[in-house]
Amino acid sequence: MAQYSGMWTLSQVSQAVKNQTWTGLPPAVIEYLIVAGGGGGGAAGAGAGGLLAGYAGITSGSSYTVTIGAGGTGNAASGNTSTNGAASVFDSISATGGGYGMRTDVSVGSGGSGGGGWAGGSTTIVGSGISGQGNAGGVGFSNDRSGGGGGAGTVGVLGLNLLSGNGGAGITSAISGTLTAYAGGGGGGYATTLGVGGVGGGGNGTNAPTQGGAGTANTGGGGGGGQNWFGGNGGSGVVILRYPGSIQYFTGGTVYTYGNYVIHTFTSSGTLAPTTPTPATPLPTLNYLVVAGGGGGGAQGAGGGGAGGLLTSALTNPSGTYTITVGAGGIGGVSNVRGSQGSNSVLSSITSIGGGGGGTYNLAPAAGGGSGGGGGDDEYNSSGLGAAGTSGQGNSGGNGSSAIGNYVGGGGGGASAVGGTGSTAANTGGNGGAGSVSTITGSSVTYAGGGGGSSYTGTGGSGGAGGGGAAFIGATNGQAGTVNTGGGGGAGGYPASTGGAGGSGVVILSLPSAATSTTGSPTVTTSGGRTIYTFTASGTITI
Repeated sequence: MAQYSGMWTLSQVSQAVKNQTWTGLPPAVIEYLIVAGGGGGGAAGAGAGGLLAGYAGITSGSSYTVTIGAGGTGNAASGNTSTNGAASVFDSISATGGGYGMRTDVSVGSGGSGGGGWAGGSTTIVGSGISGQGNAGGVGFSNDRSGGGGGAGTVGVLGLNLLSGNGGAGITSAISGTLTAYAGGGGGGYATTLGVGGVGGGGNGTNAPTQGGAGTANTGGGGGGGQNWFGGNGGSGVVILRYPGSIQYFTGGTVYTYGNYVIHTFTSSGTLAPTTPTPATPLPTLNYLVVAGGGGGGAQGAGGGGAGGLLTSALTNPSGTYTITVGAGGIGGVSNVRGSQGSNSVLSSITSIGGGGGGTYNLAPAAGGGSGGGGGDDEYNSSGLGAAGTSGQGNSGGNGSSAIGNYVGGGGGGASAVGGTGSTAANTGGNGGAGSVSTITGSSVTYAGGGGGSSYTGTGGSGGAGGGGAAFIGATNGQAGTVNTGGGGGAGGYPASTGGAGGSGVVILSLPSAATSTTGSPTVTTSGGRTIYTFTASGTITI
């Protein structure tokens, strides 16, 4: 159907929406984030590129030029060659490049954010920032301690005594679909303690003979300062535009839809140009489940092992190589020895904490972890307390009994519930806390259940749903947690028993298309048009 040819009834619109041929009205307003290139470092840190965010009116059928500012050149050793960053522009809206850090000629750049000062030249001269775009650099201090470059969020930090100033902090924005910091100032160089680049891509300061750290590309971060004025290059800028809906009305930049917005990300200069309306491609997401190894159950009148910590969420617009570590389960306790903690599982910087070991009769308390271990029977101190779990990853273990002769332990904590308390009256070990259900593989599977607590003559606690090992009565070893679930090990009974080992962890990733490469031999399946990678051993994945 031709767009808006004649009158439309509600039923016609409804049918067009179902057929995905209804494109709606082109946007009249567009939201923007414009970040200029960061300045080049000198002895002092450079200023971040100017940052502008807001809304602009646009005209249907018109094209708009986008310019991405390059980062400034860092100063050559003992020279005066550093430069300001270049402006980034959308249509007529321009963010100014960041100022360079102070050089040997005692000059310093002003810009979107200003460069820092150097005490060998002047303790008071700094580059100024532009109101609404950034901030001034930090002043230097005696004995060659330089200041940090200004950032979009804060001024550069001044140098003090034996340390150079940090770069000013940038500003975070979620316009791209991912909360990201931009326009951090460069850290000052030439000191015992060097300045750190401001959050938002600022380069770190250095000492000779290393060049100051470069600002991160496409953040507008300022270059770091260096000894002998050997400063780092500034980071290039970026322009990100978005408008409501899921229909793409323009070409230009990398285009995707996320959160009911169409987003155009320009990392190099180009044109926002009108095109035939069409549904935009969704922003790629990496869905993940990271489960750590479960804790080992304690031995003899003991508590169950806590489940491994569980984290599940998504990363937007993933790229590059991600390192994966799959945590082993903790070893079960022997002869009144507490179970050991499970090992962490890791996806890049996302870390799930290993489950805590179960406590034992009178001697060893339970240990904390992703989920905490259950407490052992404690006849002398009221009760063996269950250990704490890690917030957002698991729960606490249950308490053991305090009655003489019962030898009743608490259950280990699980991902979704605390471990059960050992019951003196019923002579029953506490059940392991329940785990959490995940459908990341396309099937409903429960992970990270706690191990059960033991009993002498009554009933051992059951393992929590999600691979938790059960406990038994008398001189019976605890059941191990299920491998690759992060389940806690069941406690050993009294006397002369061994706690069950914790179950190993697992890392599962779901991608909209196949990865470029992997190591570690993950199992690969498909579900709902997505490719699923299940890592039961450590490895890498490149996207």
